[in-house]
Amino acid sequence: MKYYNSIIDTIGDTPLVKLNSVNKGVPGTILVKVEYFNPGNSMKDRMAVKMIEDAEKRGDLKPGGTIIEGTSGNTGMGLALAAIAKGYKCIFTLADKQSPEKMDILRAVGAEVIVCPTNVAPDDPRSYYAVAQKLNEDIENSYYPNQYDNMSNALAHYETTGPEIWRDTEGKITHYAAGVGTGGSSCGTSKYLKEQNADVFTLGIDTYGSVFKKYKETGVFDTSEIYPYLTEGIGEDILPKNVDFDLIDDFVKVTDKEAAIMTRRLSREEGLFVGWSCGSAVAGALDWGKDNLKEDDVMVIILPDHGTRYLGKVYNDNWMKDHGFLEERDFATAFDIVNRQNGTGELVTIDKNATVSEAVKMLTTGSISQLPVVDGDDFVGSLIDSKLLAQMIEDPELKNKPVSEVMGKPFQFVPMDNTLDVLSSVINKDNPAVMVRDKNRKTHIITQHDILKSMTNG
Repeated sequence: MKYYNSIIDTIGDTPLVKLNSVNKGVPGTILVKVEYFNPGNSMKDRMAVKMIEDAEKRGDLKPGGTIIEGTSGNTGMGLALAAIAKGYKCIFTLADKQSPEKMDILRAVGAEVIVCPTNVAPDDPRSYYAVAQKLNEDIENSYYPNQYDNMSNALAHYETTGPEIWRDTEGKITHYAAGVGTGGSSCGTSKYLKEQNADVFTLGIDTYGSVFKKYKETGVFDTSEIYPYLTEGIGEDILPKNVDFDLIDDFVKVTDKEAAIMTRRLSREEGLFVGWSCGSAVAGALDWGKDNLKEDDVMVIILPDHGTRYLGKVYNDNWMKDHGFLEERDFATAFDIVNRQNGTGELVTIDKNATVSEAVKMLTTGSISQLPVVDGDDFVGSLIDSKLLAQMIEDPELKNKPVSEVMGKPFQFVPMDNTLDVLSSVINKDNPAVMVRDKNRKTHIITQHDILKSMTNG
């Protein structure tokens, strides 16, 4: 008889599939490693079981214990399968941007799910990182794997994903592309492949609103790079220990819209019913590959998960239209608005140590209503003319004080592919402008006036 002792014994040996349609115009052979063939429908099954088994060996996880983890959903599923096979309980914290399907799936396999706000700093006690850590402190006989800094994550892919790709390509792989989130699959796999052939090129896929690309290029952790985005599973506002930037040769960024459209194309044109970050990986890799791959190159792109996680989002036409991701909803985007500004002049900012009277002069002489406040290269606050006027009427002596004492919170950064309807929902009397950063990382401001002008000019 041939059988497996438990469901976790079926993890791994996922297939490579050649792309035939979405890669038109891109040189080389483009293969995707389809990780939804794992029992939990994602590549996270590999590292989840590895983290648990290593914890058991160290004595960090004892019989009857509780596994507690902050997850975007897929790691939780892998941990839940391991818990079922080994007799543990599970509690998972998720950010509220994660799809309802992910939360329902975790509950279906017996896990407790706690939903936390997305738009808070990692060290905020409400963040899904902090809540998981606090639960681990409070619950006796519990284990917090911490997939971001647990090196068993990358080791799982070093021991399994890398060898599988090398074997199945007969060592002919020249390029490896992967979305970067915790860093486990990208760096663990890259380490193995580069040990076999140092010339294998690793491309990391990042998203707008994440710190990875700039950090790789400059070594600077720039908080102004961080802003909300919709794509799940890639990008970070922290630097996980599993991300080894020496193992990633280059990064490309992909917008939410580009990722969502490619995800649907993979389903319709290739028969690959995959998740949102899979669209990110393929869109980014193909965009990079157009100018960098040669005909005899072999690129492998890892596809992390399955489309069932995103039925209410990228596979829902109404959701796509509401976010301006389908052509039927022909709204201008932030990119269009910036282009219409024709690059007129540099962004006007004021240093936080300048006086209020200097700020007033800049507002009046420049005929502008708002000013971003900077501290070096960082955006640290904002000034709005009407609010500043009200403050000065109440206290005329403010004119001699530094801007830092009267400034409001910084204007929110938004992705360049945000559409007019989304922008208009963010901009209001209390927040009259948003900031965007283009592909060259030049910063632009979009104001209420720009929105109105776009509406009237079409």
